[in-house]
Order: sequence, then structure tokens, then C-alpha cells
Amino acid sequence: MGPSHELTSTNKEDTLELVPLVETDGPLCAPIVSSYNDRIRPLLDAVDRLRELMVMEEGIELPTIVVVGDQSSGKSSVLESLAGISLPRGQGICTRVPLIMRLQHHSDPQPELSLEYNGEVFFTDEDHISEDINDATLRIAGHGKGISNNPITLVVKKMGVPDLTMVDLPGITRVPVKGQPENIYEQIRDIIMEYIRPEESIILNVLSATVDFPTCESIRMSQSVDKTGKRTLAVVTKADQAPEGLLEKVTADDVNIGLGYVCVRNRIGDESYEEARIEEATLFQTHHLLSKIDKSMVGVPVLAKKLVQIQAGSIARNLPEIVKKINDKLNSNLTELHKLPKHVSSIAEATTAFMQIVGLVKESLKKIIIRGEFEEYPDEKRMHCTARLVEMLNQFSEQLHSSAESDPISDFLMDEIKILEECKEISLPNFLPRTAFLSILQRKVKAISGTPIEFVGKLWDYIEEVVMAVLMRHVEDYYQLQLATRRAGENLMARMKERSINWVMEIVEMETVTDYTCNPEYVSEWTKLLAQKDNFMYHLFDNTLRPSTINIEGLGEIEVGVLRQYKYLIHQAFDLRMRMVAYWKIVLRRFVDCMALHLQLSVKNLVNKELEMEIVNESVASHVGGIEKLMEELPSVATKRVRLNRSIKKLRDCKAVVAKIMDRIVANGD
Repeated sequence: MGPSHELTSTNKEDTLELVPLVETDGPLCAPIVSSYNDRIRPLLDAVDRLRELMVMEEGIELPTIVVVGDQSSGKSSVLESLAGISLPRGQGICTRVPLIMRLQHHSDPQPELSLEYNGEVFFTDEDHISEDINDATLRIAGHGKGISNNPITLVVKKMGVPDLTMVDLPGITRVPVKGQPENIYEQIRDIIMEYIRPEESIILNVLSATVDFPTCESIRMSQSVDKTGKRTLAVVTKADQAPEGLLEKVTADDVNIGLGYVCVRNRIGDESYEEARIEEATLFQTHHLLSKIDKSMVGVPVLAKKLVQIQAGSIARNLPEIVKKINDKLNSNLTELHKLPKHVSSIAEATTAFMQIVGLVKESLKKIIIRGEFEEYPDEKRMHCTARLVEMLNQFSEQLHSSAESDPISDFLMDEIKILEECKEISLPNFLPRTAFLSILQRKVKAISGTPIEFVGKLWDYIEEVVMAVLMRHVEDYYQLQLATRRAGENLMARMKERSINWVMEIVEMETVTDYTCNPEYVSEWTKLLAQKDNFMYHLFDNTLRPSTINIEGLGEIEVGVLRQYKYLIHQAFDLRMRMVAYWKIVLRRFVDCMALHLQLSVKNLVNKELEMEIVNESVASHVGGIEKLMEELPSVATKRVRLNRSIKKLRDCKAVVAKIMDRIVANGD
């Protein structure tokens, strides 16, 4: 394929021109809107060919004009006016299946019409097209008034029709009539939403001039997926029946129709399409109310022109992205195909295939959990494991530092005074009892001990979620292996969690046994805080103003009124609190640092050693006949291989279609 070029919409006035009506002895030869030139028609053919190849089944959306409207809004009449043919009419839902209409202007005065459904093509003519569509609908949706999501494709090659591809959907009805299922509204809504939800879809909303637009169900549906209306065009039918106030309705735009309005008069009774166009033009030129509507907003020819321009712009915008998506999906399928085990016919080959699967699991987990690579899951942030683990550790640290025990001024010196009163001993008065410090430390550690234990539980729950997702992804084609690997994963995660909880409980216990650190920050922090002792004591006892609060740098404003009654213990209590403030920072940092190191070691052992051993033991050693059962499941792998090969062939065909068009664009210099 040639180099990528930016496509631009051919919206120029000299490309799409309204053609005056010409009366002749033979068939009417003037088209509603002049056809696309030779550079644009292939783009439409390419999109239609991609639709025929069912590229949308691969998750690749195509630019599509989707026609929606409430029941009896005149939807079929609009499409008849554009196509110049008769569509099924009647009471209730006329369109019971999606009808893909491909209109093509061609020079031959003899029209060519065909229907495609259920993999077959049936040729028809203008006299029988309505009847044949009804017959096709019966074959797809059955007798009665039910609906189906299986489409019919109608190809109309006729002189004078605009080059368009549209999808006509069932009209919206809320109340089921006799012969319709009770949930008919929900069925129709689901079909419509499937077609209008993709950003590539252009919504042609058919509204009757006889109703208030905001009350239309089709407006509500289109607004739910296109709030600003940037991809919605409204066509207003029955303008001749309700001309009063129509100008205000289409100019006020209370319902956000971003692509504008077009008001039309459809064919009435036995009028020919040519006669209907003459009557429509006369109506909007002479009616005392309708003639006030801007001429760029009235008439079927204007509607056709707008549609072809919008369609051209949509294809131009979306084609490069379609090319990219086809290539991405093709590469993804090729990668998945290459990962499938080779054809095996013996226990030894099955064992090799099994170990290959285990190896792929290990490699995926190394990327996700250890190395922080997430190209396998680019859009699934929960699978970006290293980033999420760092976030969890930061939250753990924040939780510890924001706990009540970490508040350096809460009940300032009162805990220390109470402990010192109970730790009195016969000794020199200027010695700080170590038992007092340990007693306070043990109480504080015990108060936060639940936090690291709870965190470890959450940590392993998340790691288990990631590990199980990777495991199931690699064994999705092997039911027996799914059972075995799930058991292996769950058993191993339970053991790892229990091991970590025991480790945390041991760390907590170690912190309560003694007070120790070689970190010089403890001494420097304590010294800095203790240096404010003299100033604190002055304001507490000697300042004649006897302030109720005293500021300690690094701690803030402290309520001190109650402390004045403990003059003989306050010196030791101040020293004890400053030691604890300095040491508590070390304790919390040690909890977080040790947790991070323990986590790194645990996941490394999990990925490099323990998971493989657990899976092998569960699948082979302790699960009798595991490899034999793996061999039994290999036919499902063969089925997947067939599916992937079909998809790859389809995508290669699609790639060839767009490559041919892109090369043509490059050759034309567009």
C-alpha cells in the first residue's frame, strides 16, 4: 500500500450540483443530485465492500447513515423519494429488519435492483420490489409482526438517484399491537442503539412536522449517544400538513440537531416521483408560511445533497482510521494464531504444548508484575500492575501517617504524664524511665497493627485478580486446564496471603519488643524538637500572660491550659513526647519500606518459581490424566485456529480493498 495521505471531504459546490427538472418523452434522466465523480464513487464502493466482507464483526465500525424515526413519522416516504422506488407500506411497523439501501446513479436508463440476504442474491424490478422485500422479511423475521436484527441489503442502480448507502431501521413504537411481543419497544431500541452508538454513524432522524420534536422517542435515543448533535441530521416530513410554526421549530433547534434540518413534502397518493418533486418545489416557493423557510433547508434535492456531502466527509475522516484498525486487528489475530500450540499427536508433544502455555503465562506475569510492561493490556489500567502497586503502597503510607496515633499534638503530654506517674522508681530524678517509652510505643503500635494486616489482604487480593486474569487468558481454550490452573492459582494465592500476614504480624511484634534505630534522622529530629523546651516552659510557667496555646515549630499550636498543674512531671513528659515524635516517623517508614521489599521478593518468587510448580503439580502430578485430558481438548484449539484463519483471510481481503483505494487516492493526488 502506498504512503498514508490525509483525505478531505469533497464538499465543493462545483462537485455536487442541484440539477433542474427536465421533462422528456422517455424516463426522467435528471438525477436528484448530480452523482459523485470517478474519484469519489470508489470510496463508497470500498465501504460497501467492507460491509459485505462483514468487517464490523471484527469490531471495526464503518461510516454509516442510519435512518431512525418514530412509527408513522414518514420514514419510508423519505427513502422512497430518495430512491425513486416503492417500499412496503401499511399499518404498524413496515420495516421489521434493518434494510441496508445502496443507491447508485448509473447512466443506463434501465434500473437494476437486487436483494441480498441469508447469503443469497435475488434480482427484482420496480414493480415487484415492495413485494420481494416483504417476502424477504417473512423469511428472516417470520410471519406476524415481530422484528429481527438480520439485515436485508437492497441495491438500487438507477439513473438519477444520489450515491448513498443508508440503513433503515424499524420505526419506534412503545405500545405493542396484536401479534407483537410485549417487549417490542426494547427490541427496537436495542437494534437502533447498536447502529447509532458508534461515533462513525451519521444519524438521519425523521421527524413529523405534526408533533413536538422534544417528545419524539427517536430524538431521545439520538441525544443519548450524540448529546451535541454533531452527527445528527433531521428531516421534517408532512410539512404541508402542519406549516404553522414550522419555521420557528427548525430555526430554534430546541433538540440540538448539529447537522441541520431539511423540510420535505413526500409523495401523496398516486403521484409519480417526478410529480411529487414539482409539487414540493411549488409548495415551498408559494406557501405563505413555508416559503419563509430558507431554501437551503427545504426539498428532497437539498436533503440528497446534504446526505452525499455528509457521507463524503464521514468517509474521508474515517478511512485512515479504518485502515489502522484493520492492520491492528490483523496483527493481533496473527499473534494469537502463532501462540496456539502446534498440532500434537502424542503425550510428549502434549506435554511440550502444556509447558509452552505455562511459559507464556510466566512471561506475561513478568512483564506485568515485575517489569511494568503492559503492551498486552494497553487499555486495561487494572492490569498495569506495577503502577497500581505503587499507588497502593502510597495509600498505605498515607493511611499510617494520617492515623490518630500519628498526630504529634493530640492530648499533648497527657499520655506521657499518666505513664510517668506509674513508672516512678527510687532513682536519680533526671533519668527518663525506659519502661515509660516502651509502654507508649507498644500502645501506639498495637493501635495501628490492623492497618498493615488489612493492607496485605488487599494487596494479595489485587495480585490474585491479575494472576487469575492472565492464567484464564492463556488457557481459555482448555476447559480441564482452566479448572486445574484456577485451583492452582487460588491455592497459591491463599498460601502467599497467609505467609505475608504472618510476616506482617511478626514485624508488628518486633516493633513492640524494643526501640531501636541506627537512622541518624532520629537523633537530629529529637534534638531539634527538644531545643524548644526552654521556650515552651517559659510560656507555660513564667510568662505573666499565661497563654492558653503555645506554638512549637514543626508541631503547631498546642493547647496547654491543663498542663500547668503537672509542673514536676512536665519536663520529663516533654522529653518523652519529643523522643516518640522523632522515633514514630522511623517506625512508620520502616513499615512501608519493609512492606515494599517484602512485596517485591514475594511476587518475584511467585512468578519465577512457585506458580509454575503449583500449576504443574495440580495439572499433571496430582490431577491424574491431566496431559491426556489436554490432548482431548486440542480439537477446540483446532476450531479456534480455523476461526482465526478465517478472520485473518477476511481482514487481508479488507486490507486489499482499502489499499487499492488509498493507492488510487495517491495516484489522483487527493
